[in-house]
Amino acid sequence: MVPVFRNLFRYPDPVNENAARLIAAGVVALSVGYVVTGSGAVLGMLAYGFVARVLAGPALSPLAQFVNRLLIPLFSIPAKPVSGPPKRFAQGIGATLAVGAVIAHLVDLEPVAFLLVALIGVAATLESVFAFCIGCRIFTGLMALGVIPASVCEACNDLRFSANGDHHHTDASIG
Repeated sequence: MVPVFRNLFRYPDPVNENAARLIAAGVVALSVGYVVTGSGAVLGMLAYGFVARVLAGPALSPLAQFVNRLLIPLFSIPAKPVSGPPKRFAQGIGATLAVGAVIAHLVDLEPVAFLLVALIGVAATLESVFAFCIGCRIFTGLMALGVIPASVCEACNDLRFSANGDHHHTDASIG
């Protein structure tokens, strides 16, 4: 693969937990925006953001770029490194729900779209307010069951993780 694309489509590991929580707050805002307005454009932004973050981490996500390039430096928010694979898995769940909501919206099943976006909003609220990542918990459970191989997240193997299911890195580098 061409080096530019290899770097573009690389998910960071570790991830800055504080940035993830701020991005989740933006997801809450978009979710509320959709539930209040029913706007397909808002729903499209929500879905695009999740898909972009799954594919390329923060590189192609306007919300992640805003958080990482403006908010984090502006407010001198310190990095809090956590393992990337559980966060990417959680983004994948969000992407699945958001794309499902787009499809439901397009085929005029608004109650289904609203339900899916409400689920996203609840999960994002838990992440942004309480640092409780539902997707990370599911990831941890799947690793414990052997569904997700240990090689996917070497840092997760030692099972030293916080109460929210996130596996913390000891190094300060954030991808």
